[in-house]
Amino acid sequence: MGTNKELLGKGIKYLSGALPLLFIGPSVIYNAFMNQQNIWHYLVLAVGITACITAVILMFKGLQFIMKSLFND
Repeated sequence: MGTNKELLGKGIKYLSGALPLLFIGPSVIYNAFMNQQNIWHYLVLAVGITACITAVILMFKGLQFIMKSLFND
């Protein structure tokens, strides 16, 4: 039972894409709450929430590809 290297690489790429979003998303959300008097508050908050949701989706897909590569589903 070998490991599918192509799927493993694809999973690692997804996880490496999620890593910066894991730090950027909460930072942007924090910035939005600190600048509530600004007119762009809701737009910045939406960008931060979108970044966090995208990070979770990318992590899920990356782990899914890694599991497929390890267990040959």
